Amino acid sequence: MKVLSYIDTHCHLDGEEFDSDREAVMARAREAGVGKVFLPAIDLKTSERILALCQQYTDYLFPMVGLHPEEVRSDWRDQLAAIKSILPSPSTLHPSPIIAIGEVGLDFYWSREFEQEQLEAFEEQVRWSVETRLPLMIHCRKAQNEMVAIIKKYAHDLPGGVFHCFTGNQQEAAQLLQFEQFVLGVGGVLTFKKSHLPEDLAAAVPLDRIVLETDAPYMAPVPMRGKRNEPAFVRYVLQRLAEAYAVSEEEICRQTNENVEKVFGIRN
Repeated sequence: MKVLSYIDTHCHLDGEEFDSDREAVMARAREAGVGKVFLPAIDLKTSERILALCQQYTDYLFPMVGLHPEEVRSDWRDQLAAIKSILPSPSTLHPSPIIAIGEVGLDFYWSREFEQEQLEAFEEQVRWSVETRLPLMIHCRKAQNEMVAIIKKYAHDLPGGVFHCFTGNQQEAAQLLQFEQFVLGVGGVLTFKKSHLPEDLAAAVPLDRIVLETDAPYMAPVPMRGKRNEPAFVRYVLQRLAEAYAVSEEEICRQTNENVEKVFGIRN
């Protein structure tokens, strides 16, 4: 039987939740077929930590840098200035290990206290994507219309990216799929008993617009729900996606790996 190999495009493996067994987590991921793991940052501290961690595992872990909307506070300008200094300049001769700007976006779920600051911080990081040609890893919660309005301003100049943790309906999917160079990140919610995602994705989203993710240590898929999520569990997302689209797991691997290569330029 052919061994499946696929990519977890969104995992917070730098988090303290993995401090005691990170090596074992990666070993389990490899054993489960995870060929590569992409790590998003949420602020300056995690951006630096992720870069250092990925330097230890250059063939397996791939770093992003950025300021998460929930981390946008009164010091957001200072944070962005420091993070931008890490980014490669267009004139840099040596390739940068950084694969994307992320995790960035808008989140008005808990509070709109820093709404204007979030909008400005997100738009600035969208401009970084245009300048550096690095794709975006976008987090969006209760702010899709505002997020889409900003992306539209730069749509023709952006290299692409991922709308991370897509959990919306068919109409919301269509609104995002208008940005042809972007794909939807699908994770553990797909497996939840009351989730409408299997039906809505199959009805409205072509397989060439989806990438796999865990968002570990959060949102573990069924049958691991309630436990700490980890990259090895992306296999359950893959299995549910194959069922939803009535295709083989091999086909999900092939297509999602192709999609990753198209967005990030990284081959599994």
